[in-house]
Amino acid sequence: MTTEEQPQRLVLMNPGPVVTDDRVRSALSGPDMCHRERDFATLMTRVRSKVTRIAGGGADHTSVVLTGSGTSAVEAAIISAIPAHGGLLVLDNGHYGHRLHEIATPYGIRSRRLEFGWGTPLDLGAVERALLDDPRLTHVGVVHHETSTGMLNDVAAVAALAHRHGREVVVDAVSSVGCEPLSLERDGIDWLAGSANKCLEGAPGLSFVCARRDAFVALATGPRRTHYLDLHRHFTAQEKAGAPAFTPAVPAFHAFDIALDLALAEGVAGRRARYDALAGRLREGLARLGLRLLLPAGQRAVGLTAVRLPDEVGFDALHSALKAEGFVIYAAQEQLAQGFFRLSTMGQLTGDDIERFLATLARLLPRLTATPSTGATGAVR
Repeated sequence: MTTEEQPQRLVLMNPGPVVTDDRVRSALSGPDMCHRERDFATLMTRVRSKVTRIAGGGADHTSVVLTGSGTSAVEAAIISAIPAHGGLLVLDNGHYGHRLHEIATPYGIRSRRLEFGWGTPLDLGAVERALLDDPRLTHVGVVHHETSTGMLNDVAAVAALAHRHGREVVVDAVSSVGCEPLSLERDGIDWLAGSANKCLEGAPGLSFVCARRDAFVALATGPRRTHYLDLHRHFTAQEKAGAPAFTPAVPAFHAFDIALDLALAEGVAGRRARYDALAGRLREGLARLGLRLLLPAGQRAVGLTAVRLPDEVGFDALHSALKAEGFVIYAAQEQLAQGFFRLSTMGQLTGDDIERFLATLARLLPRLTATPSTGATGAVR
């Protein structure tokens, strides 16, 4: 298929940005709006309220919305929430767990990395021993959906353990909020970082941090490690002044407002069921093609599947061939980069998309020969 003949619709099987609803895309061309006017304040307040609801917050919770990727929200939570005398226990069983440590280090935040190995479930006994060994570790950092492997970590159990020992928990829910079971109130999550453009099916450009309102207020006495990502600065502006601290991505707010309406109408359980059905069809089809998956069934999130490449097929060749047919797949990262690729079932994919993908993959695989990878990591979040 030539460039001129490429399909008009690309089926994005990368874990964000995702294929969005037509109504979300249309909202991006909403009215021009000054971010200092009352109409934007109304929009921003509405978005913040919906984000808090979708994250399972109660009356005592609120959200701060940032212009930036999901990583900016994770960074804002870590560098704002951990006090000057505190420390972060990082639970690392993949790329994004390790990233929590990499975020803390340049700011001089003391961080202890508890490494379990990629695709290895968290050992709560080891977590408890680490907390008992070092009382100065005031926070535990954990990724809910570790998209480097597709593993879903039990953050509710981590939060319960942390609270038993008087610690707080910071959860990277960038690739899970809105789809996987997760609740600020029910699960006792102290700080939750998320993104608009993954399971919430909004446009790229916005992220958010959710917490108790009094926790945001208490940040006033904390260290000022940053200017732009200072959560107290954003909270004060958005909560007290009803305005953003800095110029926001206004079109993305329009789109996120609609995306949140759709997410709330479908419900977290409904969206999870939809993604799960797509993932089930995909995984069954991959098995029929003789392709092996990285994790056991009980450990996988519904939004992503890590797949072993056939020995004779390189990622670059597979990616190029599939993109020419209208499908975008995702490279694996670091130690998995040479042997795996990743497929997302987030966003507005359909059963027909999955069946067409599987049929296309079945047709292409016999024609492909080993092609060296360029080393693309697919690490952008």
